[in-house]
Amino acid sequence: MAVVGVDFGSLHSKIGVARNRGIDIIVNEVSNRATPSLVGFGSKLRAIGESAKTQETSNFKNTIGSLKRLIGRTLNDPEIQEVEKKFLNAQLLDVNGTVGVKVRYQNEEHQFSATQLVAMYFGKLRDIAANELKTGVTDVVIAVPGWYTDVQRRALLDAASIANLNVLRVVNDSTAVALGYGITKSDLPEAENPRHVVFVDVGHSNMTVTVVAFSKGQLTVKATAYDRHLGGRDIDYALVQHFAEEFKEKYKIDVLSNPKATFRLAAGCERLKKILSANPEANLSVESIMNDIDASSKLHRDQYEQLIAHVIDRIPGVVEQALADAQVPLDKIDSVELVGGSTRVPAVRAKIQSAFPSHTLRTTLNQDEACARGATFTCAMLSPIFRVREFSMHDVQPYSIKISWERTPGDPDEDTELVVFPKGNTVPSTKVLTFYRKAAFDLEASYADPSQLPGGVNPWIARFTAKNVTADANGDMTCVKLKVRLNTHGILSFEQAYIEETVEQEEAAMEVDGEAQQAQPKKKKVVKKEVPFVVGNSALDKSLLEKLREEEAQMHAADKLVMDTEDAKNALEEYVYDMRGKLDDRYASYVQQPEKEALLKQLQESEDWLYSEEGEDATKSAYISRLDAAKQIGNPIVTRWRETEERGRNVSALRETINTYMSYATSGDEKYAHIDEKDKQSIVEKCATIQKWLDDQIARQSERPKNVDPVLKSEEIAKKREEIIYFATPILTKPKPKPTPAPGTETPKQEQAPPKTEEAKAEEPKGPSEMDVD
Repeated sequence: MAVVGVDFGSLHSKIGVARNRGIDIIVNEVSNRATPSLVGFGSKLRAIGESAKTQETSNFKNTIGSLKRLIGRTLNDPEIQEVEKKFLNAQLLDVNGTVGVKVRYQNEEHQFSATQLVAMYFGKLRDIAANELKTGVTDVVIAVPGWYTDVQRRALLDAASIANLNVLRVVNDSTAVALGYGITKSDLPEAENPRHVVFVDVGHSNMTVTVVAFSKGQLTVKATAYDRHLGGRDIDYALVQHFAEEFKEKYKIDVLSNPKATFRLAAGCERLKKILSANPEANLSVESIMNDIDASSKLHRDQYEQLIAHVIDRIPGVVEQALADAQVPLDKIDSVELVGGSTRVPAVRAKIQSAFPSHTLRTTLNQDEACARGATFTCAMLSPIFRVREFSMHDVQPYSIKISWERTPGDPDEDTELVVFPKGNTVPSTKVLTFYRKAAFDLEASYADPSQLPGGVNPWIARFTAKNVTADANGDMTCVKLKVRLNTHGILSFEQAYIEETVEQEEAAMEVDGEAQQAQPKKKKVVKKEVPFVVGNSALDKSLLEKLREEEAQMHAADKLVMDTEDAKNALEEYVYDMRGKLDDRYASYVQQPEKEALLKQLQESEDWLYSEEGEDATKSAYISRLDAAKQIGNPIVTRWRETEERGRNVSALRETINTYMSYATSGDEKYAHIDEKDKQSIVEKCATIQKWLDDQIARQSERPKNVDPVLKSEEIAKKREEIIYFATPILTKPKPKPTPAPGTETPKQEQAPPKTEEAKAEEPKGPSEMDVD
């Protein structure tokens, strides 16, 4: 079982894997530790991750980012229309009630929902992890923003399911960071006097401030506050707007009216931001931004900080909100830890410092990889193959959840709704609700305060319908109990509905010494009678989920076929140019003229075909067939050259082996004195026979020109060397005979280790491997 944790980011994502020595953040196919969160579509295949980033500029209308921000949202959501749309270039539209995109894929128009796009991306992350671990990957833990709602979390689980991933836990990213911090600490205090640490995370698209209480073996999230639109991209966009205005006056161009120009300017502003983080001023240069104009400008850090002031001025408010919700005064905070790439911006750091005037801002954790490490630790804790230090996590619910219903005549309770899980409620958590009913009834779960939710997210969570509920034997209302759970994913679920009934059980009479005894009095016992129910929520229907899983599998297979075909085409093209160049150089002495002419003809035909209309878009088998035909002529030539290059080393190795074993067999070394002389002589004869064979073959080979297939091959030389070793080694390693004891003496018995007791066996190391977390 692979242990994998994913930090699902809006700009890029990171993958952690657990090994016996600890947690590693793995690299992708181009050796980067972060994989761009992008999905692109082309005329032949999809480009995901690094490949999508490579072609983003040329294919920006068919390349989609902000996947984390789109999943679980609707097209008419104000945040999608007013915020996310300015960071996206693909055409947005409604796909089955959720936001999706229209793209051109395989030369046709296609529509994909955000859930499908995330599934495609998760499939890429799965393949990266599988390639690193050399095994299939199914079980993962995924870190997401704590402000994700029920519908967003369910959509994420659906996306993972489409990618054939089993999510062991959807963990809040701030909680994952806290786990990575706390699980390695061996000096945590007792629970009565916890250590309070504030984690300030300013990433690409949002800011999170989390107050966590640490004590031995556990962490408790006291409160978390968010600003969903305070991150690196918002800083970049402030710069984009500034330079767009400047270029309108300077070059008479409207950058924001041209999506491609806006994209190029945004990329330049991101580079500018990084330079200004370490320098007092920086230059901006964007070649051919639009209308063949090369735009340039300069910005001082003071100007830069003024331009982004309206963004970073919101930072102290988020800190104050988190501390207020946690009810922890500033002087009780023991440490402030910074994570997230945008905390490297000096102005952002200074603004955070202003909120903690008496604290030193620390970067104990890796600012970019802390979340992925924490998610991987979470997966390791849930995995049976690793033994991880006991460490429990107590998270909190960011939004209040209520259950509402229609009042039934005769119901003693006049209320029609109840806040079951208030804001700050511990996650996971289970509660039992009691209802009095005579018939089937419905309940609805929703968020109590829709104004707290992201954008226009629907506050509705789920609908519950209890069936087969009737009046009791007296015609009164039946007491129905409902178990409701906020599970480890942060998702509401209806676990069980039941009726408690009291039944009398009569114990049978007993017979003692042949006499019947009086029956015991009847005992009362409470039993649970299950009430059948159905639940409707925002998760995809199983049949639709299976359909989307099949579609994703087909697209994945099509991508692989295209890539394999491209590899076969490149292999043929490479062979044509490589072989043609070496025929007059490296292989000149090893090729006969008829062979050379035939091979050159074959190579020329392959080259002409490759650049023809037919060869430009041929099948994988067609490329392989032509490569095999060329290699049929070229391989003997390459083999002759390789044999000549390797023959000298192999002959030397064989001669050394012959001399070594010959010396062992003919020496008077006391070590071999016990070996029979006939056996020693057989080694000498074997060495002599192979020596003669080698000399004869070398003589024959010297008479043959280099452009003829060799008679003495490296493989045969290696076999002869092994033949000597396997023949002589058993003879030379025969043990010396034990000395015969003198008459009247006994051979001392060798002491044997006593048999292991059951206790000793129990102490032997076994079971899961232990992961080093120190």
